[in-house]
Amino acid sequence: MTLSRRSLLAGAAGLGPAPFVRTQPARPSIVLIVTDDHRYNFIGALGHPWLAAHTPHLDRLVHRGVHFRNAFVTSSLCSPSRATILTGLYMHAHRVEVNFSALDAKFETFPKLLQRNGYRTGFFGKWHMGGASDAPQPGFDHWLSFRGQGEYQDPEVNLNGERRRLKGNMTGLLTEAAVRFIRENARRPFLLYLSHKAVHAPFQPLERHARLFEGLAVPRPATMAYKEEFYRQWPEWVHRRRFTRHGVDGMLASDEPFEVHYRRYCQCLLGIDDSVGELLAALEESRLLEDTLVLYMSDNGYMWGEHGLVDKRAMYEASIRVPLLAHCPALFGTSGRAVEQMALNLDIAPTILDAAGVAAPPAMQGRSLVPLAAGRRPEDWRTEFLYEYAWEQDFPYTPNIIGLRTETHSLMHYPGIWDIPELYDLRADPDQVRNLVAEARIGARMRGRYVNHIRDPETRRLVETLQERMARLLAATGGDPRLAGQLTEDHKYAY
Repeated sequence: MTLSRRSLLAGAAGLGPAPFVRTQPARPSIVLIVTDDHRYNFIGALGHPWLAAHTPHLDRLVHRGVHFRNAFVTSSLCSPSRATILTGLYMHAHRVEVNFSALDAKFETFPKLLQRNGYRTGFFGKWHMGGASDAPQPGFDHWLSFRGQGEYQDPEVNLNGERRRLKGNMTGLLTEAAVRFIRENARRPFLLYLSHKAVHAPFQPLERHARLFEGLAVPRPATMAYKEEFYRQWPEWVHRRRFTRHGVDGMLASDEPFEVHYRRYCQCLLGIDDSVGELLAALEESRLLEDTLVLYMSDNGYMWGEHGLVDKRAMYEASIRVPLLAHCPALFGTSGRAVEQMALNLDIAPTILDAAGVAAPPAMQGRSLVPLAAGRRPEDWRTEFLYEYAWEQDFPYTPNIIGLRTETHSLMHYPGIWDIPELYDLRADPDQVRNLVAEARIGARMRGRYVNHIRDPETRRLVETLQERMARLLAATGGDPRLAGQLTEDHKYAY
């Protein structure tokens, strides 16, 4: 349900500064910036040691906007996450399960709804739903995209249905087109959806950033080390993935070392920060910055050595956490606010619609973040969410995953394989080292529910409780509650 903005901005005190109350524009313009694979804490203001003096524009959003400190994606993969952003639906509801799956036109999206309500809508960048197609999609008046993952340098693009070859770096080209869109539509409400290719591998930074961070020591997480004590507790697939292109000992099918990839990733991020700065400057020059809602996020997180892995897909914290920043002085003030409650990619569509005064369809499974961003604390806010990942034939190193992330625990199931489920107490074990259900290895002799093989009664009760909560959430969102942990007769999970 979408509440009125006036009711959301009035009332009780909330997080940090008092709730911000102000008469706001009837139909604010919206700028949504979605980057690719931007890890949640790779921003100077959030403590990354290399980036402290290099991300002034993202830092500005942190310090003068709203920072959602516990922002997550419900599927850590490009296409499923982007479909969730558009629709406000879990993966099992929108059915974009793997990269290159197309989003069915039957689904309502926030661009369609804004367009029908008088907004001028523009899309710039990576669409990545529908195989090799980059054709203009419903809901957008202006379209600039590319096929699949695209190219960093001199890319071929689809500009409003016509193929073009552009000269330059993709990050700069998309930013230039987005700035032009702002200036051309400054006198009417607009939606600008800027979907960067960066910082996806293979990392190709802008030339002006290509020699930064030379000689700096690359941080290595504790779980990057190869230790038998780790792999006795973790699933076998985690051990095997370590030696593939999505692991530290396979490293993106490249001969270059971990340190080179890490440095180039950080260099690519500086181009993103420059892009944010140019957009903010264009809004300010057009006298729109005060009233425009700017949202910044990534489609998923990224692992840099955690559990011996790189890339995303897994349900570990570095993979599912994302940066999420909001800026709109007319809605939230400029004193800066940190929000602790869980925010999801499910919430982006309802948030944008709420800010625009457009009713969200009842089918949307997310909620507007406007009340949290304005400093209120809804009593019934979520304390858990589902995580889903579907095995991909092209990148078979990660199995099907269905899990539940609560405020204190992370439970992971792997439907369709014989392997160890995972359960971590995130308060006592934030690095996710000690798997509390490691003893329940799934094998040919296991019968019934794996929880029956957990010896510790307290852990067994915890797993049963989490499975019940997962089943209820699956049922409430149109999923299959059997995925919450029941084994089938051939000793594999049903999926």
